[in-house]
Amino acid sequence: MSESEGATYSSAAYDSTIGIQAETVHNSNVYFVHPDASPQEKYRVGVRLLEDGIPSRAREMITDAIAHGYHNAEVRFHWVLAMLSARTYHDLSAEDVQRLHYASGLVRAYAEDKWKEALRVTFDLLATLGTASGGTGPVLKQLQDLPSRQHDAILRHLDLMLTGGLKDDLWTETLERARAERFGNARVQRVWAYFEPSPIGARAVLPRPSTAAAVSARAALPLRVALFVISSVVLGALAWITHPAQAISESLVALGAGRIAARYGVRWWGRDPRPDHTAGAGDPHPQPHSPAPAKAGFTSGVHSKFEHYFSVRTPYGFTSEAWLAHTAEVRSDLAAEISDLYRESRVTVNQVTWLIRYLAEETRNRHNNGTLFDQLHQGRTPARTMALTVVALAVLGAAVLSGFGTAVSGAAQPRPLWAFLALLSAAWSGHAAAQLWLEVRRDRHRVAREAHEYQEELTARQNAHRRWKALLDETRPSELEMETWLTCDKTSFIDEALRHHRLTWRDLITHTILVVPAPHYKRGRVRGGPWRYSHYVIRLFLFTRDGIREISSEFKFSNATRKNEQRSNYRFDALSSVQVTENADVGYDLELFLTNGPARKIRVKDADAHQLAPDESAREISEISLSAAGFTHTFRLLEGVAADGKNWIERHNPDNLTPFQVAG
Repeated sequence: MSESEGATYSSAAYDSTIGIQAETVHNSNVYFVHPDASPQEKYRVGVRLLEDGIPSRAREMITDAIAHGYHNAEVRFHWVLAMLSARTYHDLSAEDVQRLHYASGLVRAYAEDKWKEALRVTFDLLATLGTASGGTGPVLKQLQDLPSRQHDAILRHLDLMLTGGLKDDLWTETLERARAERFGNARVQRVWAYFEPSPIGARAVLPRPSTAAAVSARAALPLRVALFVISSVVLGALAWITHPAQAISESLVALGAGRIAARYGVRWWGRDPRPDHTAGAGDPHPQPHSPAPAKAGFTSGVHSKFEHYFSVRTPYGFTSEAWLAHTAEVRSDLAAEISDLYRESRVTVNQVTWLIRYLAEETRNRHNNGTLFDQLHQGRTPARTMALTVVALAVLGAAVLSGFGTAVSGAAQPRPLWAFLALLSAAWSGHAAAQLWLEVRRDRHRVAREAHEYQEELTARQNAHRRWKALLDETRPSELEMETWLTCDKTSFIDEALRHHRLTWRDLITHTILVVPAPHYKRGRVRGGPWRYSHYVIRLFLFTRDGIREISSEFKFSNATRKNEQRSNYRFDALSSVQVTENADVGYDLELFLTNGPARKIRVKDADAHQLAPDESAREISEISLSAAGFTHTFRLLEGVAADGKNWIERHNPDNLTPFQVAG
């Protein structure tokens, strides 16, 4: 691709629509301090903010600690770094320069240690800005002699402050450190965990309470039983009056048969029927299942996740299609269960993905050990039980009829009438009592079974949740690691751009780098911290005396692979204006207007108000994210170029800097 002055090239990197796939806020308190916290605690949090790439908040915290009496060389060193981090010398206000000048006069009062020496070197570096390369040797030697912690911190936070020959002298070292750290601490294997949402807690279906029919049956049962007992006693008494020995035999047979019928009948009719999840289970050639009707929102997402994980968690011998067909009803029931358990406005599908994945694996494991359709087998009554029940009922009926015959044999009126009424009452009340008892028994059995299953299922899911959360906590990178990897990516990208354009730092007036979300990203942050992205666009602006060179490329953060690199060049007077559009529901857009082309809109940050914790400020989080993206510095530079044109060069030429005066 040829490059010409004022030419621009459009691609997906420009004017792109950002699509969010997933986002999460990690519930961490690393950036929060109690209003009554000690100055030492505020300083500690300030240093953490500085290391993690949030210098604006770090300045506030460390300044507050100093104002409350916590003051030594180490504290002042980090305060100076916070003042200079992510800023050029031109970004410093007159008040900032005055405060730095005052701080430089305090150095001699501190006790001699590594922090005092690092503080002295930092001010000496500021004093050499604009100095010819030959005059920087002594301070560079002092920088090299510092311990690695102080040395590396100075190079990192004064990255934009150091320019020209001074930056050239330090660039090789900066680049080597970036190459060494870019994939350190198992970056490729761990980045995914940062963007995983915190899994919501385990839930299971609660046991249903007793049904209305069971409650009604429990209330009516005593009356039916009493009527049955009275009727049976009357019938037995009439038979005993007529023929005592035969009546006793018939009663014993009836009692024995009744006991057997009750014992085996309850196994047949006394258990609640289970739902049949076995459609297609016995079909050796299952047909492809028909897709369920489309469902909106959360439920639709749950069904999609179930289909995905069942298709990739297949047992040996099954294709994805065959396994989906084989488990169609099981999967549908599980999806409906999870949708009902977690259907809340604040719960996202990604928060229950861990459970869906676990259920898919559990279903596969149950198939492998032959227990997937155990419920079907448990619901079937053995033939022996049914046969014994039928025989016992037949014997019972025969014994009762025999007793009725004994009661009416050779008897005068009205004994036959009473015997008939007793038989009729016993038959009706016995049947009703048996039905009511079975209803109560079934309900009691169901409640006990569901309570047991609930406890087992909940325990298993809680264990799965604990394992997944432990894996995330162990794997998730820290903010410092994420910031270090991103800084290394920026350094590598700048180096490639300089080599491509055959530029050195002496050729640059300044530079700025903007990190914005790429299309179809995942994003995450800790409470109080900036958004970080799984895919982002790095956009580099190199300001030379001939104009501006803009280079952009999409990065996949997990492995730093790049694609869609774009380059454009334009003169200072070709940039006519820069505008920022802020929309609370959309985010921040930066628009560049060139005299020889259409306006270019760059989405800098998406809206995030709906992801704020109760104790977070929407404006504060927005400012932190914009600062971390490099937006503040980039906008100030581009706005200055658009306003001044070529005159901007004279004001920002490194050779024309007013040297920083270290207090004597």
